[in-house]
Amino acid sequence: MSSSRTGGSFSLLRHLGRNAGIQSLRALLILWGAFTVTFFLLQMMPGDAVMVRFMDPELGLSPEQIDAMRVLYSGSSSPVLQYFHTLRQMLHGDFGYSVQLGVPVRTLIAAALPVSLRLAVVGFILSLVWTLLIATGASLLPLRALRQTFHALPGFWSAIPLYWSGIFIIQVLSFKLHLLPVVGVGPWEGVILPALAVSLPIAAPQAKLLLQQIEETERLPFVMAIRTKGASQASVFFRHVLPNSVTPSLTMAGLSFGELIAGAIVTETIFGLNGLGRLTRDAVSGQDVAVLQAIVMIGATGFVATNLAVDLLIPLINPTLRSSTAEWKEKSGS
Repeated sequence: MSSSRTGGSFSLLRHLGRNAGIQSLRALLILWGAFTVTFFLLQMMPGDAVMVRFMDPELGLSPEQIDAMRVLYSGSSSPVLQYFHTLRQMLHGDFGYSVQLGVPVRTLIAAALPVSLRLAVVGFILSLVWTLLIATGASLLPLRALRQTFHALPGFWSAIPLYWSGIFIIQVLSFKLHLLPVVGVGPWEGVILPALAVSLPIAAPQAKLLLQQIEETERLPFVMAIRTKGASQASVFFRHVLPNSVTPSLTMAGLSFGELIAGAIVTETIFGLNGLGRLTRDAVSGQDVAVLQAIVMIGATGFVATNLAVDLLIPLINPTLRSSTAEWKEKSGS
């Protein structure tokens, strides 16, 4: 028995290794595609960032000096040459210079990324907690009215605008209850309130999808057979129904985390966070192409990396996929 389990675990790990190689290659292609599409779309933006930044008469720059600035920021070469130049720079970790601020883009990213990462991590964890609480309450609470209330929560949360929930959380938790101040807090304490605000709309679709999967799983014959053997409702739910229902919700959670890394502009504006969201807003207003390109690639990298991790973890969580892996092993004869 132990040897068969060891062999099954080894085959699962080997299959995961092969899958990781394929998924990694796919991830690199996605990142290259994201860079290419973003680069040429940004090149088609109306206006001229150099003109926006340096045509101010108060600067006193001559046309020759403005042309020199355009050359400095690679504005005079052809788009194809700029494309390969920018791609080579990014492969070496160089995002170029901000036309708006005149500093290296990686300096701006290094200052803003930790803020957005903290917000993304805390918001993501809270969204998973809300999702699990809703699924548990909708499935295990004794009163039908309470279960129906939990079923209705995802739809209610989806209808709440993010800016409204952010202001409401500040008014109640900070100004009324004095639980958490908005200013004068540490880096992690400062993202708790915005993470609460952003976690609700993220958890809503995850919880809705999970509830749908739970309803489908509970109608499967093996679940009904387990219930007939006298297993408790909680045991059936946590040991059999939830693990076999969580896969689509985890996939959606991975998508949500990738979006959070790129920065929530509304959330960071409401709570005064200097993260990627605010940096994106400023870059758009100043037509700062280098900054926008870097932010898009950071968001794409987070999106791809998170989904790669989810794809690799799902077979370890979902017993159905583990059995499918065993069947794949038998059919392949490995």
